[in-house]
Amino acid sequence: MRVMKWSIIALAVAAGTSQMAVASSQDESKGFIEDSKLNVKTRMLYFSRDFRNVPNGSQSRVEETGLGFLGTYESGFTQGVVGFGVDAIGMLGLKLDSGKGRAGTGLFPEGSDGRSQDDYSEGGGAVKLRISDTVLKVGNQFTALPVLATDDSRLLPEVAEGALITMDEIKGLTLHAGHFTGLNAQAQTFRDSLHLTKADVFGGTYAFTDNLSTSLYYSKVEDYWRKYYANINWALPISDDQGLVFDVNFYDTKSDGDGKVRTFDGETELDNQAYSLSAAYNIGAHTFTIAHQQITGDGDYAYGVDGGGTIFLANSVARSDFNAEDEKSWQARYDLNMASYGVPGLSFMARYVTGEGANVEGTTNGKEWERDIEAKYVLQEGPAKDLSFRVRQATYRSADGVYYGSPSIDELRLIVEYPLSIL
Repeated sequence: MRVMKWSIIALAVAAGTSQMAVASSQDESKGFIEDSKLNVKTRMLYFSRDFRNVPNGSQSRVEETGLGFLGTYESGFTQGVVGFGVDAIGMLGLKLDSGKGRAGTGLFPEGSDGRSQDDYSEGGGAVKLRISDTVLKVGNQFTALPVLATDDSRLLPEVAEGALITMDEIKGLTLHAGHFTGLNAQAQTFRDSLHLTKADVFGGTYAFTDNLSTSLYYSKVEDYWRKYYANINWALPISDDQGLVFDVNFYDTKSDGDGKVRTFDGETELDNQAYSLSAAYNIGAHTFTIAHQQITGDGDYAYGVDGGGTIFLANSVARSDFNAEDEKSWQARYDLNMASYGVPGLSFMARYVTGEGANVEGTTNGKEWERDIEAKYVLQEGPAKDLSFRVRQATYRSADGVYYGSPSIDELRLIVEYPLSIL
């Protein structure tokens, strides 16, 4: 489940445009210890879902609270033509509140008795080497590629296992090539809990100018599918406090190998296209966004085994992805940044998404809608600088059970995060 991918594309572009022709990153290395970074992020999450119109005897509510710790260590690179380094990941999740009748939020692993575990942990590491502005990392890592993206929407993130090469040798161009053999779910600790056997990915992002970039990626997930992804992102400044941003995303997915994922009728393999087009207008503290998304061909736009974040489409929001076969959806969104009104760090968001024409079991014209409201405040200074408080409320309705048979729900998340930089 992802929401608006512009920030990831912007980071990729920034990485490419920041390269200088006169010296590579490896030339400027200060050393293994000198460039080391150690960060710990603490997240407390209250998660509640109230299911509506559920059959008698079915669970009507899930509600749990947890505390997560994510520690990441990134060494620098040794000096010389080839630099060597290591990365390490340590994660711990603690159950603060739950119950047998309220479990099932996806925050914690569940036992055979239906109860959430009191705690869970996971650790991993990776070795890396750098030549010039090219980095190879082998081991456990987080990924943010449009065809393989680890999800971080619960207490602790997914972790991928494999090798990834990132090249920034040409100004404005960032290339990726990867081979992955495992992916751990957010609330599981055993290896490859998402059942990925092999995924090969390749692609990159190129910035034609500071305001115009494009991306193209390919992936092949063994026994599931092959995907193509394309993106165009264009920012058009109008004045000092006004601007437009256009973003186009496109996926082409086709079953491959055993074709373990099929269409809703269970008979046809995946062969579909998914695209979204969004336009955002910013004026001062206000941003107004409209978006359209459509799925065509056979089957839903499928993802998950290749990462819970591998859906860079505009209408993938808090609860639904609006990604059913033949579904068309529209979004209207409003963002408010209170810094312009003297309250830096405070922001609000509201959006409404509606979809129709979905081919799902029981109907060929399924409909669904979702309304999301969010408020967030980030401390700007003081000893607790960067401590953030966020409230997210989602209302989802579908009499047709469009989102994988899901009933209508009311959802509430309260999130407190504190990132601490130790080194």
